[in-house]
Amino acid sequence: MLISREFSFAAAHRLPGSSGSCERLHGHTWRLRVTVQAPVGQDGIAFDFRELKRVVEERVLKQLDHTYLNALVAQPSAERIAQWAWKQLANLPLYEIRVWESNDTFVTYRGEAEKST
Repeated sequence: MLISREFSFAAAHRLPGSSGSCERLHGHTWRLRVTVQAPVGQDGIAFDFRELKRVVEERVLKQLDHTYLNALVAQPSAERIAQWAWKQLANLPLYEIRVWESNDTFVTYRGEAEKST
């Protein structure tokens, strides 16, 4: 079973060396979807939505919301933010993390780098 919850946070960043306007300081209202994978238990629940919210808020959102992302994540592209969030949530049965930089642009990460190390 795949269980997902979406969140949002506001943060600024810049991408030094990037072509175009992304090199300058700017902000986004980011969206984050965390998906875990677990079997359905005897109680009919695979993973508690409230627990997923608690963990993501504690380990990810408290660090990202209303911040300058460059101070926390090197070259904080949506891709790097997804990788960073994956590491913060590594003790969950993660399946996928999706990060939206805008309404129609997002990345999907499934821990590829971590699986090969």
